[in-house]
Amino acid sequence: MAVIGWIGLGNMGGHMSVNLVKAGHDVRGFDLNPEALAAAEAGGVKRAASIAEAVDGADAVFTMLPKGEHARAVYLGEDGVLAHADTRTLLVDSSTIDIASAQGARRRCCRRLPLR
Repeated sequence: MAVIGWIGLGNMGGHMSVNLVKAGHDVRGFDLNPEALAAAEAGGVKRAASIAEAVDGADAVFTMLPKGEHARAVYLGEDGVLAHADTRTLLVDSSTIDIASAQGARRRCCRRLPLR
């Protein structure tokens, strides 16, 4: 099965990541909220100490964050997803954010893809 990094283990992300574990996937989760992280871990999600640890070697990375500023920081920050994920990693953002933040992150992701 797939190795999945999950960032944002709140009301939606926590349950979705646990369901992926139940389906047989290896899910590594990261969240700044220790209670959300503990709840996901109780469901079988492996605790990641950082974004880097969650995405390193992942086949796919899911993000589910509550604000555009959070998504921008997680993807574009110095220690964010784009700094650590392989260019072949599938990135799936399901955050509840504004259109400008989503489009900006997408543009930055596309810039790092190799030309084929």
